[in-house]
Amino acid sequence: MADITRRFGFRHLRAAPTAHVRHLRRGQLAHEGTGLTFWFRPLTSAISEIPADDRELAMLFHATTADFQDLTVQATVTYRISDPTTAATRLDFGIDPDTGVWRGEPLDQLGTLLTETAQQHALELIARTPLATALVDGVTAVRARVSEGLAAEPRLAEIGVAVIAVRVTSVRPEAEMERALRTPARELVQQEADRATYERRALAVERERAIAENELANRIELARREEQLVDQQGANARREAEQNAAADAVRAEAEAVRRTRLATAEADAARLLAAAKAEADRALGEAKAATEAAWLEAHRTAGPEVLQALALIRLAEHLPRIDSITLTPDVLTGLLGRLGAAPAAGEQR
Repeated sequence: MADITRRFGFRHLRAAPTAHVRHLRRGQLAHEGTGLTFWFRPLTSAISEIPADDRELAMLFHATTADFQDLTVQATVTYRISDPTTAATRLDFGIDPDTGVWRGEPLDQLGTLLTETAQQHALELIARTPLATALVDGVTAVRARVSEGLAAEPRLAEIGVAVIAVRVTSVRPEAEMERALRTPARELVQQEADRATYERRALAVERERAIAENELANRIELARREEQLVDQQGANARREAEQNAAADAVRAEAEAVRRTRLATAEADAARLLAAAKAEADRALGEAKAATEAAWLEAHRTAGPEVLQALALIRLAEHLPRIDSITLTPDVLTGLLGRLGAAPAAGEQR
């Protein structure tokens, strides 16, 4: 939409870069081009604004196949006005000089023309095509047929419209028919899924069996090795017992030899000790005999006074311990008398 401003009874138009403007003043061409800006008088001017950019036209229509089944076709047509001057003379692109809004609906007219033309070619194709073929190859076939039909349509060339591209997004049957058509495929998919499930279960069972057999083989091998271990442990125990018995025999023999040698040594030592003791006893006896002989000889040669003194000494050695002595006058008198009389008697002897 053009941007129009007012100034003192005049109007100023500023078009978009993608809009082609055609300005007629009193029936004569005053301005024409894309993205124009100019001043004009609204009472003497007729202005048309033709879009020069690419336009997208979405369409949806129903068709009947050769086997009388309904289809829904959804497509999009991209077009542009290649000759704005021709289009302005064939369609009403005139705008209001005050607001810049189209007076009519030229794009709707153009869209209706494109839709009906495309629908006509698509319907002719689908009417001769069975449902199964239309569902398989319908998108490509309809796109090619609509493109060829729109390119060869003379009316579009007469109004300066060029079709750039045609896209067919879907060709679908009714919902019930679509479900019916999907059922066999779903059944096949379900059967394939069931088969895969059964195969997976069978494979799982086979793997479980293989695992069980492997575990059983491992248990058998483990039992066999345990048996070998027990046998080896018994052999080791026997070998250890034999070695211990041999060691005990060696130790016993050594102990017997040691004890024999010890007994022999003790016997020899006892004999030597007995001989030494006998020799010592003999020497001691001889020494005692010599001592006694010397003692007797000494007593024989000693005088009576010496013998009496020795007797008193020996008597004193064997007397019990006397802590205190009580001397009475009678004892003392008698003792003194005896001591006084002793020398006289000795002298007489």
